[in-house]
Amino acid sequence: MTRAALLQYVAEQYGVEPDHPWESDPTSAVLRHRDNKKWFALVMKIGRDRLGLSGHTPVDAMNVKCDPLMIGSMRMNTGVLPAYHMNKNHWLTVLLDGTADDETVKALVDMSYALTAPKKKAPKPDA
Repeated sequence: MTRAALLQYVAEQYGVEPDHPWESDPTSAVLRHRDNKKWFALVMKIGRDRLGLSGHTPVDAMNVKCDPLMIGSMRMNTGVLPAYHMNKNHWLTVLLDGTADDETVKALVDMSYALTAPKKKAPKPDA
């Protein structure tokens, strides 16, 4: 999946447009929940060497939150790596250059969206 396809999916699925909070890095985009403004994805260009890949050419990638119990198995997918610059027990980096298949990217975005959603309050029991 490419950056453009990811952003289109997020817009259609969740009604979320990318936020570009850093003037010094206009290519990086944060995807946030509309209600609580919590991040569920960070899209950026990263040097391949910074991800442990060969070469120095920047690649589009995305950080997403992941269920800690699934981190290890998700990293076994092509194009899914330990998180860049985030807690590696809770976040993953996914390549957006076509390496990771579309269904894996969508599943990870959906999981991240759910994990960062506002917590529902349990109803108070009647006294």
